Amino acid sequence: MFAILSASIAPIVALMSFIYLKDRITEPILLIVRTFIVGALLVFPIMFIQYALTTENLINNSFIESFFFSAFIEEFFKWFIFMFLIYQHSEFDHHYDGIVYAVSISLGFASVENIFYLLINGIEYAFWRAFFPVSSHALFGIMMGYYFGKAKMNKKMQKINILLALLLPFILHGTYNYILKSFTNNWLYILIPFMILLWIRALRRMKIANEADFISYENNNNNKLL
Repeated sequence: MFAILSASIAPIVALMSFIYLKDRITEPILLIVRTFIVGALLVFPIMFIQYALTTENLINNSFIESFFFSAFIEEFFKWFIFMFLIYQHSEFDHHYDGIVYAVSISLGFASVENIFYLLINGIEYAFWRAFFPVSSHALFGIMMGYYFGKAKMNKKMQKINILLALLLPFILHGTYNYILKSFTNNWLYILIPFMILLWIRALRRMKIANEADFISYENNNNNKLL
């Protein structure tokens, strides 16, 4: 049991630490822990909804299952929790903050999901889970948080960016699921390039958000000296 918990949590801690340490203006740990716990608790209502949909036989093809049964429900709940808990919070005052809190929610969800999966299927899947499902949740969180950050910092495009904070992770998550569902024999050859491109885009978004915050921080300091 301890081995499974350790294998489940280790990639979560590594990814969250990486995202947090990239922040030029660090966020309060307690708020990050809070969003992580709420993200973890999201697993249970989502599991209930998915179970109800399965019981009613409402899922009849791989596209609907990939995009709506899984991706939309999960990303919508993460998006909603961010809007409810973080968007108006006083600590959300920089572009990169959106990435930190969205990833925290996503990895909270991924942690419980990963524990359940390894308990049922065995610790031998831990390595595969770390590289694909767990890291994909972090990457979807980066995309969500980037657009939430843009929405908070740019009021003129606020509604569009809030919508993109839901739409883009939903599309990426659905595509990820669809690859696994539709290419059962050679999914690895398609998923690896997809994940590499997603990492490149996510790291670029992190860099842009951090640079924007650094410029804003420098400008504020210069104005104080005038």
